[in-house]
Amino acid sequence: MEKRIEEDRKKKIIKEIITYASIIIIVVLIRTFIITPIRVSGPSMNDTLKNGQIILLKKIDKNIKRFDVVIFKYRNEKLIKRAIALPGETIQYKDNVLYINGEKQDDYITIGTNDFGPITLEKDEYFLMGDNRGISLDSRKIGPVKKDKILGTSNFSIFPFNKFGIFK
Repeated sequence: MEKRIEEDRKKKIIKEIITYASIIIIVVLIRTFIITPIRVSGPSMNDTLKNGQIILLKKIDKNIKRFDVVIFKYRNEKLIKRAIALPGETIQYKDNVLYINGEKQDDYITIGTNDFGPITLEKDEYFLMGDNRGISLDSRKIGPVKKDKILGTSNFSIFPFNKFGIFK
């Protein structure tokens, strides 16, 4: 009888270990391949995102549209910027007006930027800019960003809790 109780106890422990190991493996796989938290560092995305805010990086979302918030690798950092011009497009800023392929665009940012361009992007390049354009380290200084450097997109904040939810 005691032998049977001991075997049942061992089976229960093994079952619990398998359950917890499965949960850990699933969490690691989700963070590695699907979604992971990223902390905003610095004021370059003010007023949309604030320093210290935590957002979710969607690693599987590589279908980038104009004005999407993207996270990319630059040197040893992960930078958060907005996609302004897409592959193959020509971007220019003139007199605080954004032009894509020669057509005036409605730019939601009211803070102006110095004139630049026209710059024509290659088929795998994006022109990324911070929302706080006066102080942002972005494509105006580092050049267009290749698609393979882009880790994914974000539109969801998880911290602070008063900012929890979708952002634009």
